Amino acid sequence: MKTIDGVMLKQMIISGANHLFNCYPEVDALNVFPVPDGDTGTNMNLTMQSGLKEVQNRNDNDVFDIAKAFSKGLLMGARGNSGVILSQIFRGFAMALEGKKVIDALTLSTAFLNAKEVAYKAVMRPVEGTILTVIREASDALAAKVNSKMDVDKAFDILYAEAKNSLNRTPDLLPVLKEVGVVDSGGTGLCKVLHGFKKALQGRVVEKSMATAVSETQSIMKASQVEGDGFGYCTEFILRLPEEPTEEGKKTFVEKRFTNVLASHGNSLVVVKDEDIVKVHVHTLNPGGVLTYAQQFGEFVKLKIENMSEQHTQLQEADKDPLKQKKELKEYAIIAVSAGSGIDNKFKEYGVSEIVSGGQTMNPSTEDFIEAIKNANAKKILILPNNSNIIMAATQACQVCEDMVDARVIPTKTIPQGLVACMMFNPDGEMDDNVQEMNDAIQNIKTGQVTFAIKDTSIDGVEVKKDHYIGISGKQILCCDVNKIKTALIMIDSMVDDTTSIISIFVGEDVTDEEVETLTRLISEKYEDIEIEITIGKQPVYSFIVGIE
Repeated sequence: MKTIDGVMLKQMIISGANHLFNCYPEVDALNVFPVPDGDTGTNMNLTMQSGLKEVQNRNDNDVFDIAKAFSKGLLMGARGNSGVILSQIFRGFAMALEGKKVIDALTLSTAFLNAKEVAYKAVMRPVEGTILTVIREASDALAAKVNSKMDVDKAFDILYAEAKNSLNRTPDLLPVLKEVGVVDSGGTGLCKVLHGFKKALQGRVVEKSMATAVSETQSIMKASQVEGDGFGYCTEFILRLPEEPTEEGKKTFVEKRFTNVLASHGNSLVVVKDEDIVKVHVHTLNPGGVLTYAQQFGEFVKLKIENMSEQHTQLQEADKDPLKQKKELKEYAIIAVSAGSGIDNKFKEYGVSEIVSGGQTMNPSTEDFIEAIKNANAKKILILPNNSNIIMAATQACQVCEDMVDARVIPTKTIPQGLVACMMFNPDGEMDDNVQEMNDAIQNIKTGQVTFAIKDTSIDGVEVKKDHYIGISGKQILCCDVNKIKTALIMIDSMVDDTTSIISIFVGEDVTDEEVETLTRLISEKYEDIEIEITIGKQPVYSFIVGIE
């Protein structure tokens, strides 16, 4: 094959997205730390599905048109650091194809070299032994071997072969990977996409596997894949799950699979499960398909569907009518990422106007932040990601909106950091001064978190047992014990020093009232001269989030 046209590039994208969809649980499982946040595969998959939606109904012959649409979809749907980097790789790829109708071997090499450059520029402190290394070494290897007479599929074979070799070398570059015995998860996700591309070039487009998604999903949801962008329907529902699904003719509910399917056919998705209740918010072009799929697992307690196209028309009319125009822009607004009603309320008490739902196991997309920026209705906006894996998506949203608003990211990595940053905000201050003050403040708080281990491992000199509780501060695992209260006490004791004046504890949804009383009593007895503040955060995943000032 001498060249790739737009039709073939579309088939490659479909195949790559489907292959990653089939393999994303495998990528998730490569998480280095034994905590329930192994979501690299999920984030990359949701990012790819967003890109796929932009091209699946297009029939352009020019490769640039397909690549540009794919890049746009990836950018808007990017989740987590891995998803953002993936979107930047294909942004660089698309930029290099401007004015091109087909891709030959030399053009393929040029496009991936540019993909590498754009991806590296997007990361403030690039780390080797990651997805960045894989795209760099693969693109450099192709550039060293390509020539004008080479077939494009042969050139792609060189790229993919080196990507696999580079992935296998990642543990030699990143010691923590070697310690745990895994290769880089982001690099693995990229290789899955490239493998899907390679299959399509061989005439074997990868289909979505029934082992990953129920067979009914494709037929049920196919109707939602309509032409045009549209505004679609804001669909919200509460689903009650049966105690014994099979007895009531229902399928067993698996949250990650359920979320992934809905995310593949809508956006602005939020899924929250609380015991037998599942709450869902999604924007989709076909709410009927979404509801039919959801009803396989339970029965609806509440439903609400609003036509956003109609709302858009009304907004346009309001723009023409001075009496209906949007209210005047506020000077400032703060947007914070949060999970847990108690933590949500705490942020609102501290002046946050927009909450973006998400966190460790479900990272918000770039589009989620863009929507929050628009809803904030302010001239100047400060965003608190409160998770290291969300900072890049928030930053990307600010870049997309830079012509519309002055939006800045305060790189908070934890809930305590976010709350301390809020305390330092001055509504009468200049933007640069607020950014500086808030950035300075987050350096002066330590964060500890207690969660359960998802696998046996040995890391940082600590023996970790599956289902036991682990205490983490920053990137370091401090302790592991079968009892969550004991784990919290050991962790806090290792973090407190002579300068500590306040211990703030956010209690998760899995902690009982009795456990709260026990921990409060033990902490108060041990640290009599330190102020103790307990907040019922109701956050998932983490039994306790502790801030120490």
